[in-house]
Amino acid sequence: MTTLHDPALRGFASDNYSGIHPEIMAAISAANGGHQPAYGADQYTEHLGSVFREHFGEATEVFPVFNGTGANVTALQAMLPRWGAAIAADTAHIHVDEGGAPERVGGIKLLTVSTPDGKLTPDLIDHEAWGWGDEHRAQPLVVSITQSTELGTLYTPQEIRAITEHAHARDMLVHVDGARLANAAAALDLPLRAFTTDVGVDVLSFGGTKNGAMLGEAIVVLRPDAASGLMYSRKYMMQLASKMRFVSAQLIALLEGDLWLRNARHSNAMAQRLRRLIDEGVAAGSIRGVSVTQPTQANAVFVTLPEGVADRLREKFRFYDWDASRNEVRWMCSFDTEEADVDALVREVAQATTATGSA
Repeated sequence: MTTLHDPALRGFASDNYSGIHPEIMAAISAANGGHQPAYGADQYTEHLGSVFREHFGEATEVFPVFNGTGANVTALQAMLPRWGAAIAADTAHIHVDEGGAPERVGGIKLLTVSTPDGKLTPDLIDHEAWGWGDEHRAQPLVVSITQSTELGTLYTPQEIRAITEHAHARDMLVHVDGARLANAAAALDLPLRAFTTDVGVDVLSFGGTKNGAMLGEAIVVLRPDAASGLMYSRKYMMQLASKMRFVSAQLIALLEGDLWLRNARHSNAMAQRLRRLIDEGVAAGSIRGVSVTQPTQANAVFVTLPEGVADRLREKFRFYDWDASRNEVRWMCSFDTEEADVDALVREVAQATTATGSA
């Protein structure tokens, strides 16, 4: 097959835009050849369970799935009865970026709360944690948080423990959307279990795609009685891979060694470089009219740009608007983002803001 794209082209739209890490490509190849039982009865998926238990604890159960939406919706559905609802931040991926799948496919009512930084707190949870026993209200029975958040911010272990204790005291479970859980661990410099299992999280979605995998995420049950029927619901939610060994092999390649951490540390470091160079340019006056809107804690940088600058930058770099009404954009870094990519973007920002005469 002829290569149809420029392999040297990298942008800042999403860590989903990146290719497959060579070590993961090699793992897929190593798992190929011969026959293995289908639907998760293969040796790779069996081994994956022990790999996850090393990271999250001996009670851990893991269910590989195709994608993040499938992981989140299937997990939440297993945690909730038909009359249940999940409390989430109004910026949560399950609310704004999954096409209504929790409601339309999962039958899950979402109760959303406005937050300044994408993070829930016990007080914010209580805005929607009420009405138990009221037959006219969907029952709030799960709290879903995202780590790292859609705004690139992080929960500390102490903040997550406060949420789990608050939720459990009200007979609610806690789910973590961990599409970028590796980035959080790298930024916090903590093992994965330190801000999940050890602080009371019940179920999480673990992301591979955004951290170098071709495809594949996992539903990770940390407390066995927190989810029911996953071996059945994964199938009817269309998330049961027949050739599951190739999903499991990717996650093994990530987690059996330190590839997951190396990739996450690199993407975080590139975001920190981008943030630092933007700040330095603003301070020096070579970048005008640009304001950073969120702390840069993982692999995302959020800024507002002067009018017209985003369109000019998109002539060379892909990235998304976050809030177009105030010219806020999001720049994401990936495991394969290079320093030269960051430096090139910053140069273009400087040229574009100077050309527009931004104050």
